Amino acid sequence: MAKQVINIGSAPNDNTGDFIRDAFDKVNDNFTELYTDDAGDVGSIVAGTGISVNQATGDVTVTNSSPNATHTGDVTGATALTIGNDKVITAKILDANVTTAKIANDGVTFAKLENRYTALSALGTGSSFALDFSTATTFTAAANGAATLTFSNAVQGQVIDLVITGNHALTFAETGSTFNKVGSTTYDGSSTNLIQIICTDDSSGAKIYHYSIATYTASQPQ
Repeated sequence: MAKQVINIGSAPNDNTGDFIRDAFDKVNDNFTELYTDDAGDVGSIVAGTGISVNQATGDVTVTNSSPNATHTGDVTGATALTIGNDKVITAKILDANVTTAKIANDGVTFAKLENRYTALSALGTGSSFALDFSTATTFTAAANGAATLTFSNAVQGQVIDLVITGNHALTFAETGSTFNKVGSTTYDGSSTNLIQIICTDDSSGAKIYHYSIATYTASQPQ
């Protein structure tokens, strides 16, 4: 409905303006339209903490400090989203469009990396050990007999450290995989050994590993 304009005449008491009843009818129509319009706008907002309406301007402000807040729709220009710690960000590439995301310099902390790059896995004592590359970057083990170490879930370029003791033969195992020793040092079970292993090809059923062995003792730099 267009705004109802009240005719007040050209001069006081010139008998050209609207009658009082007609004038207030227009006023009522104008107010009815305003209230109906506001009700429709505000009604689409779920009331709750963090929502405020400026009664003078009609502006609606929504703030949400919850780290679980969900944003739906495009984020463009200078718009920024703050994601709480330990929350999951799911991104989607739009049809026929490429979405590019940037991480601020030094924005990824060590604690945010997955276990394969940060964790220690203590495998204990035994003769059969599972080296799941997705669970840790450092493994410790003590062999109490001829021991088989079965690899799994390695990714290309990943390096793990295996700290192992036990004067027994060691065997690396993974179906279809190849294991190549780097250097001439062999495993010495009478000492503590550091075996560093890198996956150079993570093709399914045909992974390739290179490993080197070094014994060590506790000492200060000399």
